Amino acid sequence: MKNMIEIRWHGRGGQGAKSASQLLADSAFFAGKYVQSFPEYGPERGGAPITAYNRISDTRCNVHSNIYYPDYVVVVDETLLHTVDVAAGLKKEGAIVINSDKDPEELRPLLHGYQGRVCTIDAKALSLKHLGRYFPNSPMLAAVVEVSHCVDPEQFLKDMETSYRHKFATKPQVVQGNLDCLAESMKEVRG
Repeated sequence: MKNMIEIRWHGRGGQGAKSASQLLADSAFFAGKYVQSFPEYGPERGGAPITAYNRISDTRCNVHSNIYYPDYVVVVDETLLHTVDVAAGLKKEGAIVINSDKDPEELRPLLHGYQGRVCTIDAKALSLKHLGRYFPNSPMLAAVVEVSHCVDPEQFLKDMETSYRHKFATKPQVVQGNLDCLAESMKEVRG
């Protein structure tokens, strides 16, 4: 389908990959796009591998399967590179965004021959700096927006402010930290 971006998220239960996928869908929806956001997991427990998906399109999408040939892949937990073929089906014209403090080329040997763009971001450092705890989903969400431009980055930040003010209505003190984390994460993507 023309004008559609497909994104596959790999993470572990409790890291927020599903939530980040849903926030990305919300932002794309606010931008007037047609969206899908859905997870794939069974009775997993915290720490078990999970997969989530996004479809973002200018036109209605009637495909409702998992995404086997994504344009972009987001890896929320670097340890999955050793156990899951995260680059399976990833289009060479797209990119993979990995939560790591390593240089992108250091991780390429773990990607089963993937020849496309590899990007990294140290989501842990950014999360600890801005949120005081390790929540990798906000930095990874910002990183995939920056790499894919699936939504306008400036509008994305405005939409996330609205979303966070609603989500954290009872904890307004965490809103600015999340917004700062998103903004800096967009600048810190390597690759």
